[in-house]
Parts: sequence; C-alpha cells; structure tokens
Amino acid sequence: MAAVTSAPVMRVLEREWIVWKRLWRGSTFSFVVSPLLFLAAMGLGLGQLVQKSTGNVDGVSYLEFVAPGLMAASAVMMAAGDSLWPVMAGVMWTAIRTGMSATVFLIVAAILGAIPSAWGVFAIPATVLGAVAIAAPLCAWSILQESDGAFVVVMRIVVFPLFLFSGTFFPISRLPDAIEWLAFLSPMWHAVELSRGATTGGQAGADTVVAVVVHVGALVAFVVAGWWWGVRTFHRILTQ
Repeated sequence: MAAVTSAPVMRVLEREWIVWKRLWRGSTFSFVVSPLLFLAAMGLGLGQLVQKSTGNVDGVSYLEFVAPGLMAASAVMMAAGDSLWPVMAGVMWTAIRTGMSATVFLIVAAILGAIPSAWGVFAIPATVLGAVAIAAPLCAWSILQESDGAFVVVMRIVVFPLFLFSGTFFPISRLPDAIEWLAFLSPMWHAVELSRGATTGGQAGADTVVAVVVHVGALVAFVVAGWWWGVRTFHRILTQ
C-alpha cells in the first residue's frame, strides 16, 4: 500500500525537479535574492537605527532578530504562492524547494553575522515545517476554486498581513492585545519563533522545551489538517 501511495508522489516530485532545473534562474530573485535584499536593508540599514535608539531587541541585535524571521516568513510566502496558483507543484516539492532556499539564506545570513548560534542549522527544518503548514491547507482550499480570482485576495488580506504581523520585524508583544492573540494562531509566527530560537541559541524566540513543543505541535496540526482536507477533497472531486 505504501509503495502504491508513494508512486504518484514521486512522479510529481520528479516532474517538478525537471522543471525547476530548467527554470531555476527565473526564480532565483524571488526566492533567494529578494529575501537577502530585505535582510540587508532591514537588518543592516534599519538595524543601525534600532541599535542607536533602543539597543537590542529581545536580548539580541536587530540583525540577529530579523534574519530568522525573514527566512521563515519568506518561505511561508513562497509556499503560499505555490499552493494557490500551481496546485500540482505538490506540498512535498514545496518543502524541498523551501529547504534549498532556506539553506542558501542561512549561509549568507551567517556570513553577514546574523546567526550567532551553531544551533542555527535547525532553523532550516523549522522554516520548512512552517512552509508546509501553510501550503497544506491552502492547497486543499485552492482545489475547490474554479478560477484564480480569489488567490490575489488571499495573498493580500491573509498571507501578506501575516508577513507583517507575525513577529518577523518586531516582537508581537508590541501589538495590541487583540491582534497579538491573532498572531498566536498564525503558522508563520510559530515558524518564525522556532527559527529565531534556533539561530539565537534561545536568546530570543523559542527558548524552552515547552515552547518548542508547542510551536512544532501547532505547525504539525496545520499540516495534518490541511493534508486530510486535501485528500478528502481530491477524492470527492475525482469520484463525482
């Protein structure tokens, strides 16, 4: 049964890998260069102003604070796009491509001095988990759409606000209480906290075992729920 189930998945992965090898240059800017430009502008540029005015953020420099947030948040944004328009890209392929993008980002961020802890390597699986957590339910939902008209709306009023208010650029404790509680429900926030906890060695972000378990558990719940919803939806549509 496992072999039968995995065969279609592997064919999708093989197809996406072949397409990516031919077209990877076109996606380099969006998924690698653009986040790194954000890191340079926000971490090095704005970071200097933050350091001069308020000092460190949650015990670390602003560059160290914002780098893991940008890595995780950019991955979730990428996964959201992959899950809405090219549904057949597949959640597993999204995870693989996110992992490659996150690895490049982490290496460059480390060179820039934004990764103070050797535990930072664990930010890569945290980022991938966050991307899959958003990709699974969005894939399941997008299957039901007859056109892509609603996709832009979802990106603008759901995904992009998550990017801004999920602790990527500042602690969510600075938000009003009502919005802060909404941030707790965001898979992007859980991914950002896990990544930041890894890259800073627990100085900021998920710094306790309980916090790590909660963040991982929340992201896994999003994945399982989205996967279950997607399988049921595909099966219902194909058997009608």
